[in-house]
Amino acid sequence: MEQQFIEDELFERKDFSEKGLEKADYESCTFSNCNFTNTNLSSIRFIDCEFHDCNLSTANMYQTGFQNVVFKDCKMLGLNFEKCSDFGFSIKIDHCQLNHSSFYKLKLVKTLFKNAKLQEVDFSGCDLSSAIFQNCDLQNATFNNTNLKKTDFRTSHNFTIDPENNQIKGAKFSQESISGLLKKYHLLIE
Repeated sequence: MEQQFIEDELFERKDFSEKGLEKADYESCTFSNCNFTNTNLSSIRFIDCEFHDCNLSTANMYQTGFQNVVFKDCKMLGLNFEKCSDFGFSIKIDHCQLNHSSFYKLKLVKTLFKNAKLQEVDFSGCDLSSAIFQNCDLQNATFNNTNLKKTDFRTSHNFTIDPENNQIKGAKFSQESISGLLKKYHLLIE
């Protein structure tokens, strides 16, 4: 059975947490003030879509496709992005809460995370090369065996990155945030 194709539609103030979202390919659609809490988004594909002021917390995203998708002012707690389809996976995060989410082993090259709360997020095994973390809170975020080459952390804070367990060549850090690289050595930096 071929999946439905929905294009250039605005979904506003919809609650998908009870009735779910129709399985389809959504292209150039905007979702504004929608509730996707605990919604099954499995096998749905979003292409060039935008989510504004939406709650996607704990949504099921098994084989969900996000291709060039923007999330702005969204609540996205406890999401397992590693279960998404990796085909063309590309997202931009702006003023969102992604606490307790996981991007385990995803390719996130040049991804922009802007003004986001990324507390206790798992970036283990990710390719975050040339990504930008602009003014992000990375408290207790996990970076383990992560490619951080040319990644920009200059305006972000609360991160701990072990230079021995991650690739950090060419990564950018501010003078104020450099202590996040040395935390395991228990140094006093003044």
